[in-house]
Amino acid sequence: MSERSQDPPPGGPSPARHLLMIGLLSAVYWFDEALQAGLAARGWSRVSRIQSLVLANMASGVNRAGQLAKNLGVSRQSMSQTLAEMDERGLIDIAPDPTDKRARIVTFSAQSAPLRDDAVTILKTIEATLASRIGDRRLEALTEAASADWGPSPVDILAAAAGAPLPPKRSPGRPRKTAAV
Repeated sequence: MSERSQDPPPGGPSPARHLLMIGLLSAVYWFDEALQAGLAARGWSRVSRIQSLVLANMASGVNRAGQLAKNLGVSRQSMSQTLAEMDERGLIDIAPDPTDKRARIVTFSAQSAPLRDDAVTILKTIEATLASRIGDRRLEALTEAASADWGPSPVDILAAAAGAPLPPKRSPGRPRKTAAV
């Protein structure tokens, strides 16, 4: 029997390490660590991983605090605290949403432009380094695949295929309070 077909030793590598999600997550960490090191080398103070992910989401067009919290899988309260810290550091500006009094709009501050410019330069350098390691064709294919429209999340499809009951669809707005029994 080959060693490859045996179960991994306890505490050893898991077969899950070959799943796409694990590889993508590792890639996000790899990019973030390299970006953080590059920014530190240019004299910028460190941002937390969640702050880095908030900035990445904002760069991709997400500008509502509630959507940022949802995208990052954190509570609105946690996101509120993160945004307050980022606002205090001058990275972002927070304003009320003119179309929804309960929501807040988050934008890059004018003060953060030099940091963003350095981040773009560093990310381009990281990508060039990655291309030298995995090849230009693979990097191009990876970029195209990651940029493709993957459609809506298949959560409903997979739950139905597994025979699991689907969660009820929530209507927008505040949840209704139920009477205590």
